[in-house]
Amino acid sequence: MQPRKQHVLLLWLLFYSSMAEALEPISTTIAVGMAAALTGILARYQNIFYYFHECCRPEWISFNITRLKTDLDNKLFGQHIASRIILRAVNGFMSNPNPKKPLVLSLHGWTGTGKNFVSQLIAESVYAEGMHSRFVHVFTSTLHFPHAEHMATYKSQLQQWVRGNVTNCERSMFIFDEMDKMHPGLIDSIKPYLDYYDKLDGVSYRKSIFIFLSNAGGDGIIQTALEFWKAGKNREEIELKDLETTLSLSVFNNNKSGFFRTSLIDKNLVDFFVPFLPLEYQHVVQCAMAEMKARSLEPNPDVADQVARDLVYFPKSERVFSVKGCKTIESKLDFYT
Repeated sequence: MQPRKQHVLLLWLLFYSSMAEALEPISTTIAVGMAAALTGILARYQNIFYYFHECCRPEWISFNITRLKTDLDNKLFGQHIASRIILRAVNGFMSNPNPKKPLVLSLHGWTGTGKNFVSQLIAESVYAEGMHSRFVHVFTSTLHFPHAEHMATYKSQLQQWVRGNVTNCERSMFIFDEMDKMHPGLIDSIKPYLDYYDKLDGVSYRKSIFIFLSNAGGDGIIQTALEFWKAGKNREEIELKDLETTLSLSVFNNNKSGFFRTSLIDKNLVDFFVPFLPLEYQHVVQCAMAEMKARSLEPNPDVADQVARDLVYFPKSERVFSVKGCKTIESKLDFYT
């Protein structure tokens, strides 16, 4: 019950309690009965309010592992490493009633490989309102933190935004897009909130989720994928151990990245560096087919093939990997359908 309602009810009960001695026994019974009835009415009103208005309760925030697994299997293509890590990491975190720290994921790879899409899938598996939930907060570096000369202000604002939202709901999610374009040092301002603290100034951050999206490290991921391809190996043979160490080091030492020499990496506060592999022709076709289905269109393999063929691939002679992944699929379909 909201504090104001509780306060009003308490005053009402105190008033009738003070009058009890002056009332006949039957009148006292009626007063107590009225108080109980009012409490029930307020409780029912509160339940109706929670039903229609999103709030920080299990009715609105409840992890659905089946949905996440199904979405990763059927909607994310060519990312066997990312799918496996995301499912295990989110399930393990959400299943833990007392996590020691927030879940921190850093997703890396070239544009169009599925980083933003995976963030959306996670949100939809946790929040009834998905990305539209008022407990999901997205920060874009070039939009929210554009000017280096305002760094001090940005740091203070970011701390206030995170602290205020987690105070409102401990099951908050924060998505930081374009980390490769964020001013170095800014993200360290929220380092304490990602650390192993029970509470900071009375606020616990341990049940929140932080997701960082970045193109940084993409070149190294592509180089590994190319090496496997040139060696005649299947891309599914690529494992996290082939990428994780190189990825974290390249991001940490990139002086143009928001992760440059950050304490988040230095103190091992990022739980998983998740690599997104460059997409091949077959994956682009799958993206086109999935997009047609999402538009309630009959999936047309010929149209999907035409869309995939129109994209630019590299190396130029072999045309192995899509330069933009599946990023332009929607606009291409607008042209062909």
